[in-house]
Amino acid sequence: PKACTILLRGASKDVLMEVERNLQDAMNVARNVIMDPHLVPGGGAVEAALAHKLNEKSKAILGVGQWPYRALADALKIIPKTLMQNCGVNTIRTMTTLTAKHATEGNTWGVDGETGKIVDMNDFGVWDTFQVKAQVMKTAIETAILLLRIDDIVSGVKKTV
Repeated sequence: PKACTILLRGASKDVLMEVERNLQDAMNVARNVIMDPHLVPGGGAVEAALAHKLNEKSKAILGVGQWPYRALADALKIIPKTLMQNCGVNTIRTMTTLTAKHATEGNTWGVDGETGKIVDMNDFGVWDTFQVKAQVMKTAIETAILLLRIDDIVSGVKKTV
């Protein structure tokens, strides 16, 4: 069918608005997958893999040139750490396990959002759309650059008394 009607019911107006928002999110995900069917492992696996690669790259660079790589790697680790915190597991121990898995067994290991265990996202079946993941990365980097530019402008202005 080209069009359909979805009837939503809820116990209160707030519940109904939440159900409508969740349905809209689900339809947007379906649209994104149809428009660009490339998927990447979920559960923070992509962020953990990028962080691991950036840390490896930083080891090959001497001096202060390695700092941006390490800073971005630390920033990317926030996604799997947040998933771990939401599950109530020991973040330090679990993050160490995730980093070790990425170093030895591949880059598809992520966090099970319910138990906090480290699982292979290929086997677990949790996926994110590449399109959304790429846009999030672009937006984050553009925002950081904008903040650095504003900081340069503000620090360059002389205050007159």
